[in-house]
Amino acid sequence: MQPDRRYRRRPGAYAVLIRDGEVLLTHQAEPEPEVQLPGGGIDAGESPLRALRREVFEETGWSIATPRRIGAYRRFAYMPEYDLWAEKVCLIYLARPVLQLGPPTEAGHSAIWAPLDQAASLLASAGDRHMMARVARDMA
Repeated sequence: MQPDRRYRRRPGAYAVLIRDGEVLLTHQAEPEPEVQLPGGGIDAGESPLRALRREVFEETGWSIATPRRIGAYRRFAYMPEYDLWAEKVCLIYLARPVLQLGPPTEAGHSAIWAPLDQAASLLASAGDRHMMARVARDMA
């Protein structure tokens, strides 16, 4: 966070998706290649769970079930695709990937599976890494 900069609050919903000892993640190619928890911004008038389901589908092609909120964190970031300095309020859910309905519909995203014990080390965001490590520890 830069004290002299104005940030716009941007809530988002993100998922830790575990199946058969692996975690479903998304690789985003632009603006910088990175691996993330699937999810994204909550649009005006949209509930966090509706946004979670929409974003997971857009970024991975998967439908999900039984989402349960497990935590939240915030981070301050520049979002070049929106030309926006944002205070991202990240709501994290644990959910079950149910069915792959097709490829990701959001350009530049691809779904990847990672072993549960290695997933945290792949994630670009410190908040994502912390939440993923916590889930992996709790499941051990």
